[in-house]
Amino acid sequence: MSISHAPPSPAPASDISGKSEKEPVEAKPPATPPDLVALLPSSTRRTRVPRWLRRTTGPVLLLALWQLLSATGVLSGDVLASPGTIAQVAGDLIEDGSLTSAMSVSLQRVAVGLLLGALVGTGLALLSGLFRVGEDLVDASVQMLRTVPFVGLIPLFIIWFGIGETPKIAIITLGVSFPLYLNVYAGIRGVDSQLIEAGESLGLSRWGLVRHVILPGALPGAMTGLRYSLGIAWLALVFAEQINADSGIGFLMVQARDFLRTDVIVVCLIVYAFLGLLADFVVRTLERLLLQWRPTFTGR
Repeated sequence: MSISHAPPSPAPASDISGKSEKEPVEAKPPATPPDLVALLPSSTRRTRVPRWLRRTTGPVLLLALWQLLSATGVLSGDVLASPGTIAQVAGDLIEDGSLTSAMSVSLQRVAVGLLLGALVGTGLALLSGLFRVGEDLVDASVQMLRTVPFVGLIPLFIIWFGIGETPKIAIITLGVSFPLYLNVYAGIRGVDSQLIEAGESLGLSRWGLVRHVILPGALPGAMTGLRYSLGIAWLALVFAEQINADSGIGFLMVQARDFLRTDVIVVCLIVYAFLGLLADFVVRTLERLLLQWRPTFTGR
């Protein structure tokens, strides 16, 4: 007795998704890409305030406080004149030409003293920084003279050079020389020795190393020294013009002191500060032009 087996029914065909042909495949909607959020540095995300506005906020608030104290009587006019009075006095001095004449004389003294001091300080720094023999001969003497207050040499300068323009320019020259010497010398000796070795391997001569490697490497230090020297130049000018002077901003201050004119004294001090700020701006602009090859951090 034979038992017949029925052939198995074929299984329904399946597609890749594992569903049979009889079951319709639902089309999935295309996936939407996620929204991209631009990442910005924190300095960009902050509210933009003009830089000139931020820089002028402090002086404006100080002037407002000064005017308020003067108007309420807390600050007496005999002690310190109000900003309004000082502005009026400054206008009068400009109108009669006394302030502009004094500014031109003071600027001429600072320019001559700065030029001579730059030549002396930079020359000694090059001699001491580039040559060991020069360092042995120059550095010790400069360091000793640097510790002597240049203001204390005013009586000697008057005895040596008289009471004319020479002692005033000599004081400025002496005050300017030391900051330039220290910074240029430090810049020369701070050049990376690997750069020197690289220049020698490229076949540069000694003058080529000085011109293309050492001097550019010392330039940032020289710019810093120049900024220090400008500040000391104005400080030295204040002392120089108050001793046997018949012109200049310091001469106006001496006359105002004799007549107890605090308003004129403050005007002269503001002029000193403005001229110093202007000179520092010129040096910083020169620094940006000469040091374009050196990327630096500018703050955030």
